[in-house]
Amino acid sequence: MASILIIDDEPGIRGTLASILEDEKYRVYSSEDAFAGIEVLEAEKIDLVFLDVLMPKLGGLDALERIRADWPSLEVVMISGHASIDMAVRAVKSGAFDFLEKPLSLDKVLTVCRNALAMGKLREENRSLRKNTGLSHSEVIGASAAIEKVREMAGQAAASDARILITGENGAGKEVIAKAIHLRSARADRPFVKLNCAAIPESLIESELFGHEKGAFTDAVSSRKGRFEIADGGTLFLDEIGDMSLSAQAKVLRIIQEQKMERLGGEKTIETDVRLIAATNKNLEEACKQNRFREDLYYRLNVIPIYVPPLRERPGDIPLLLNHFFREFGMENLKLEKDALELLVSYDWPGNVRELRNIAERMTVMHIGNCINAQALSGLLNAGTAKKTAPALPDNLLEENFNDAKKSFEKYYLEYQLFKNNGIIAKTADAIGVYQSNLSIKLNKFGIVASKIKEK
Repeated sequence: MASILIIDDEPGIRGTLASILEDEKYRVYSSEDAFAGIEVLEAEKIDLVFLDVLMPKLGGLDALERIRADWPSLEVVMISGHASIDMAVRAVKSGAFDFLEKPLSLDKVLTVCRNALAMGKLREENRSLRKNTGLSHSEVIGASAAIEKVREMAGQAAASDARILITGENGAGKEVIAKAIHLRSARADRPFVKLNCAAIPESLIESELFGHEKGAFTDAVSSRKGRFEIADGGTLFLDEIGDMSLSAQAKVLRIIQEQKMERLGGEKTIETDVRLIAATNKNLEEACKQNRFREDLYYRLNVIPIYVPPLRERPGDIPLLLNHFFREFGMENLKLEKDALELLVSYDWPGNVRELRNIAERMTVMHIGNCINAQALSGLLNAGTAKKTAPALPDNLLEENFNDAKKSFEKYYLEYQLFKNNGIIAKTADAIGVYQSNLSIKLNKFGIVASKIKEK
């Protein structure tokens, strides 16, 4: 039998509501003000609250905020005889399940009551499921000991709001882990917002994170929410956080410490409730030593470290991943012969799971028949992994004057480093110890196209 609490200063409303609910076999408690109602919540297990908006001592909206803070899983239905649209919107934004106007409709009360109790039961079932440690094999695919450890750590981390730092090579599956953690957390029904810090120009990263007011900078023609605001109540996934500017790092640190922020060009303080998951393919400890990453931010983010191993260290996961991708592309009947599978297992997979997915898609499009052998697979692999040739040192380097020789060598050096790092700008910047934005400027100066270096 569900227990329902009515908090209203009007005896007639309390009596009418109690009569309706008791006829439906609910256990009903009544309080004439919010303070008395909170005492009932502290003493009894309540499943649903009907809460009046306008009351003496403590108003209903203020009481709602306190109830949501102390009993976050409890559904609350607001009621008022002086309702306005603004009031209803504020109540729902503050966490109310619904808003009912007086005089109360019998059918509406019972419908809202059943829906709210059903939602509360569903939330409780979800929380119970999330208590199980370890993510499922459908969420994080693989059977290797390495990936099993990742699943276990991620499942345990999901039960808390602790910040997480996921490390690993590009394409290893860091975003998949982050999203699985969010879906297992108490924030699963709130937004999962992601931002690739390496993909946003340094001049725009703060606007993307914190939002801006109209006129904050030249192109700010209207106000805009940042990712922290959009993710309020949910999870913000900051991918490639090692590429974030030091200025933005300082502001992220402040938000972590204070749970407050301001938009660019704004003065209003905005409170945020965001669970942070960060990811990087860089060595942040080394970046801290080189003053390219704030040490205080690193320790704030690295509460729960999760390392995602590259695919070459867990070749036994390849068959499971392939089957998953074949199903995703609608070709679950496609099979590999033993020699083809051996070829895949022996491959180095510089692009990790992302590269395997691309090749799986290529197989579903280019295959002939339902079974692929090593010979057919070799052609598909070579189509995207042709042997690369390292850039050659300019022949006339020693004949040039000093300034021209410096430019020629710098161009050769950048091309060679890009070649070594598979044409990946972020990885190259990290390898040679410069900011990605500075490297991009250099590449533009010399007319170097990273994608063409990768294809050589």
